Amino acid sequence: MTDHNSPAGAVGEGQPSGQPGPFGPSQQPPQHAWQGQGNQAPAPQQPSAPQQPQPLPSDAARAQVAAAWVRSTPRAGQAAVPSLPPRETRPQGESKKEKRERERAARKAAYEQKKAEKEQRKRGGAARPAAATAPSPSSAPTAQHAPVSQHTPVHGHQAAAPAPSAASPAPAPGTGSTAPAGGGLHPGHPGHSAPKPLPARDFDVPKPGGRISGGGRRTHVALRATLLITTCVFALGSCGVMGLVIGKSSGTTTAGLDASDANRYRLTEFPTEQAAAFAEQYAQLCMTFSPDTSSARRTDLARYASAGVDPDCGWSGEGTSKAVSVTWDGTAEKLPEYGDHGRYLGVQVRTEDGTLTTLTVPVYVQNLATGEGMRVSGDVGQMPLPAAADVPEVDQGDEVVDDTLSTQLQKEVLPGYFEAWGASNATAMARFLTPDATLTATTGLAGRLTAPQIGTVVALVPASAQNSKPYTYDSGQAVQVRVAVDWTDSKGVAVRRAYRMTIVNTAQGWFVKDVRGGVLDAEGGRADSDSDSATGTASPSAGSSGAPSPSAPASAPVPSSTAKPGKS
Repeated sequence: MTDHNSPAGAVGEGQPSGQPGPFGPSQQPPQHAWQGQGNQAPAPQQPSAPQQPQPLPSDAARAQVAAAWVRSTPRAGQAAVPSLPPRETRPQGESKKEKRERERAARKAAYEQKKAEKEQRKRGGAARPAAATAPSPSSAPTAQHAPVSQHTPVHGHQAAAPAPSAASPAPAPGTGSTAPAGGGLHPGHPGHSAPKPLPARDFDVPKPGGRISGGGRRTHVALRATLLITTCVFALGSCGVMGLVIGKSSGTTTAGLDASDANRYRLTEFPTEQAAAFAEQYAQLCMTFSPDTSSARRTDLARYASAGVDPDCGWSGEGTSKAVSVTWDGTAEKLPEYGDHGRYLGVQVRTEDGTLTTLTVPVYVQNLATGEGMRVSGDVGQMPLPAAADVPEVDQGDEVVDDTLSTQLQKEVLPGYFEAWGASNATAMARFLTPDATLTATTGLAGRLTAPQIGTVVALVPASAQNSKPYTYDSGQAVQVRVAVDWTDSKGVAVRRAYRMTIVNTAQGWFVKDVRGGVLDAEGGRADSDSDSATGTASPSAGSSGAPSPSAPASAPVPSSTAKPGKS
């Protein structure tokens, strides 16, 4: 239906200016095309030939007229809606290749401009403001081929303001101001402001993966080549070092020891331990003799000795003797006649009457690698015992003894502990032990010694507690104690043993932490005299052949059972 109250309802005559008729487009001349030159006046349009109205459906014509009226007629309290510029489109005659060329030219122009600014900064001056840039060549085709668009006129005599086109030049980057276009503000205009130079920058940060600025392609290629060569050199060097290390470690190496080192550490190819065991067996047969077993003894000795050795090992056939222990004393002298295949070995023999004798036995070994082919290659000789030295005196002047604590331990702690320790009674020992007691303190003697009697007890005051008297001990303070205990062995014989103990003070009293055997003799010196070191019992004497022969029992006294342990 037609709205007769609206000017748009008229058909043909009386319709508003610029409104389309019912059967065709508007009879007004077409508007000028949007230009891209700022505020330039539109070019005059050439009169076009009258177009013939094209018939449209009545419903479509009415809808078009109503929409045009709504757009052009403002409502009460609202301003007129301006017409928007037409959408910029690519000229119909521009191909994809031309578009790429245009974009490439634009990038090249931007690159040249940045390069010029950089050269200006290198010379020390600030970048000068760029002049108004002429329209780029890429914008010309756009302006030429831009289609002329129809503009819908607004209500009344209001004209649509031309919008800037995409062909207008963009402001030059880095100048700080926009170049004046046609119709723009000139430098003398009051609203015009002078361009402000930007501060100079130190360097440009390249994009990730891009080339370093200032060097060009040659610098970039040289840097890559340097990095590659350096990496290869390091890789080759690492491979060479690893090859040398592996080659040296895989090779067989021998210890470079000279004759002095061999003598210092007693290194030799001679099987000393096997030859010493062989010499011990021969010495035991030699020092055990009796007229009843003379023939069997001679047969046994022949299996050890060479052809020229005395078959009776120096025994004259009289008297008896029995060796109870035979031990190699660790001495080995080289046989010059046999070189590395022979040694003089020292053997200590103790007989049943208590006499200790040292014999020297020459031993020959045929195979040094396996120790096979051993023989006693000469007669034995008796030698004196090794010289005994005097023990130096121990300086105990810095030791401080707590007599009160010694008496307390002797009466209250040590008797019960040693009784449980001698029997290995774990339940009874737990009453006297600290939680961190050692294995020797918790194991015991398993009944080998019984009936302990606590003798001398010496409690040494630690250095941290020597400043106070009477001596006071902190909780957890450890005290070293020397104890002498009289035991009874399984045969009922009383023996005295000495111990070193560690006692710890706690809130509940004193507890045992550690027990170790042996106490040092502070007096030192020697218990025997030079004449007591001579041996004589069952000692062979030299016969006519130079070989030792047994003699009558000697007058050397036998050590008494009352002698102190460890003294001889």
